[in-house]
Amino acid sequence: MRIIAGRFRSRRLKGPGRFLLRPTSDRLRETLFNILGPAVEGSLFLDLFAGTGAVGIEALSRGAREVYFVESHPRTARLVAENLNSFGVRDSAEVLVCDVLSGLDRLASRHLLADFVYLDPPYARLDDLNAALDALDDSHLIAPSGIVIAEHSSRAELPARLARLERFRLLEQGDASLSFYRLAAAA
Repeated sequence: MRIIAGRFRSRRLKGPGRFLLRPTSDRLRETLFNILGPAVEGSLFLDLFAGTGAVGIEALSRGAREVYFVESHPRTARLVAENLNSFGVRDSAEVLVCDVLSGLDRLASRHLLADFVYLDPPYARLDDLNAALDALDDSHLIAPSGIVIAEHSSRAELPARLARLERFRLLEQGDASLSFYRLAAAA
């Protein structure tokens, strides 16, 4: 795994090793950030179900102002912290070691407004993904023009619309898909 572009371009990330992780592929990450484009610069980015932290570190490499990583497994969260330390970006990032719903509550209590929220749970945990989408739909964490991106199996069906969030784009790449959501009022 490597950083695709930005100030850390081509630098390698510490991989999952023995951890049972499915990191977002370099190709899918490149596609994602090509879609998000220059809007990442100066943004507040949330990397939920962070795993290795590759997506959030890619955001930092491309100029995100601040990234919050939420990872429930302490050993995996340490892997994110090690990757952040190796890139020297700990001052613009924070790792929350808790489940995603608790992490969203903690972040909401800080009155943050996220420009981008990336969700990437294990594909088999579709219930966790839907619960996180529901929590985001109910929260005020998403900036008015913010985007929520859910990575999921291409075989999984995600809702096209929730109470406040609506899917405006679905991208399929191999067995992975990205569903892009925004607040309906921002459409």
